[in-house]
Amino acid sequence: MGNRLGALTLVGVGLSILSGQAAQAACSDQSLWLRGDWGSARFAVQVADDTLERARGLMFVEQMPSSAGMLFVYDAPHEMSFWMKNTLIPLDMVFADSEGVVISVHENAVPGDLTPIPSAGEAQYVLEINGGLAAQLGIAEGSEMQHPRISDAAWPCE
Repeated sequence: MGNRLGALTLVGVGLSILSGQAAQAACSDQSLWLRGDWGSARFAVQVADDTLERARGLMFVEQMPSSAGMLFVYDAPHEMSFWMKNTLIPLDMVFADSEGVVISVHENAVPGDLTPIPSAGEAQYVLEINGGLAAQLGIAEGSEMQHPRISDAAWPCE
């Protein structure tokens, strides 16, 4: 897993904070945009879209660049919960519905904690980023994600 995150850094996709409307960048499986009243941000992401990848998630990762994260993609929206088993770094979990609209954010999940962290409703996408980053940027309910895997997106790829 550590090697895969290192490779994401080499992609050169960094965190971009822009005022006003987000720049319309070409959509790529390796980057995810978030936007809201707070501005916008771009993350280099690894996509976890099968049972094994989602189960492993960011377990055993010792550090992650602030511009990186993992996007969990599910086939359909459903109530879900995550835990921090074998996770070594604090994470923010950004839960989004079928249109990529953020329905809840769980900040600073505690490494190793087995307490379930539920979505606030049916989610289809979950972005995990470094703990504290969501609050620092202002990512909150109502923010929108842009990524090619979000097929019915409120903020579609162009």
